[in-house]
Amino acid sequence: MPQLGGVSAPAASDRPAAPLDVARVRTDFPILSQTTRSGHPLAYLDNAATTQKPRQVIEAISRFYTSGNANIHRGVYELSERATAAFEGARERVARFIGAASPAEIVFTRSATEAINLVAQSWGRSTLRPGDEVLVTAMEHHSNLVPWQLVCEQTGARLRAVPITARGELDLEAAERLLGDRTRLLAIGHVSNALGTVNPVRALAARAHGRGALVLVDGAQSAAHLRIDVAELGCDFFAFSGHKVYGPTGVGVLYGRADVLAAMPPWQGGGDMIEQVALEGSTWAAPPARFEAGTPPIAEVLGLATALDYFEAVGLDRIAAWEEELLRLATEQVGEIRGVRLVGTAPQKVAVLSFILDGVHPHDVGTILDDEGVAVRAGHHCAQPVMTSLGIPATVRASFAFYNTVREIEALARGVARAAEVFG
Repeated sequence: MPQLGGVSAPAASDRPAAPLDVARVRTDFPILSQTTRSGHPLAYLDNAATTQKPRQVIEAISRFYTSGNANIHRGVYELSERATAAFEGARERVARFIGAASPAEIVFTRSATEAINLVAQSWGRSTLRPGDEVLVTAMEHHSNLVPWQLVCEQTGARLRAVPITARGELDLEAAERLLGDRTRLLAIGHVSNALGTVNPVRALAARAHGRGALVLVDGAQSAAHLRIDVAELGCDFFAFSGHKVYGPTGVGVLYGRADVLAAMPPWQGGGDMIEQVALEGSTWAAPPARFEAGTPPIAEVLGLATALDYFEAVGLDRIAAWEEELLRLATEQVGEIRGVRLVGTAPQKVAVLSFILDGVHPHDVGTILDDEGVAVRAGHHCAQPVMTSLGIPATVRASFAFYNTVREIEALARGVARAAEVFG
């Protein structure tokens, strides 16, 4: 059972509906206790880029290398068998986390980016033909846009995009028009990394399926904020990264519906993805092994499973309630500062606050905030079409996690107010 602040966390079924004890949770994140070079306590508000790791995850990775390190699936000795059992147990853990029907629908990759590229290069290259269409949105992270640009160039398929409104929502009327008989895939972000907008994935997936298209959901930004159930979403593929859900870098997940994965050819060749190999040719293992060539990120997968245990032990309802409060406070305090314009004001959002300060480049705002000990992201956030759609070059983005505090929101507002004075 995961440990929170040195105390065993109650199981989800036993957990009381009490407010989140943020001070207790923060003791599990060693990095948060540091002081920055400017002498201020660190206020880490760049969680949409990557989340910090609890000591339980750090210890799980260290424990594997200290007492369990061996390659998996091939060894007949005890250490390898233990590592294999732990690795496949982690696959089962991920399947439960997202509501997959079977662990065989879970493919481990090195990131959500690689998971989407896998689908593009395996399913896309073997399926798409000239005249077919792939529908994305103008809200996509580059990871769910560039792979489809590449595969459309390779196959002669056409890429189309659903536009967004001034509030940072999808234009659903346009989506309805763009979903047509030639649409083979809808590739859509569950949550915008640049704006925090939560997209109506289930409704759009139902419409896409009604036209015979498959649906890929980029869940990199949703997995740490929303309850994920791939069956309820109605998607055929779902991708997310370990490092954005309090796990390690270097590991990602691709969920694929079993029958769809079974029809897809390999993307990469090597060990462990084959059934038989001869000089004249090879045959392929069944999924998920077919898509996991070579030695996988074993320690990282185990760290991810530990992160999911930790995250669910804290309690998604309590996490969501606290993050909603942080977003409310930040929106009020930053939004009232002279010259601030909030970017992305959809009513359905996760804890992401994007804004610009009139006449000041976001990088300059970010530098002032860094001097106050506040870590935010400034730029286009690997979502340049979002910025183009909204007529701006970049934003400052503060993104919150359950370990953030009211004091850190106040530090953010204080730093933005100082930037307004310095550059005003």
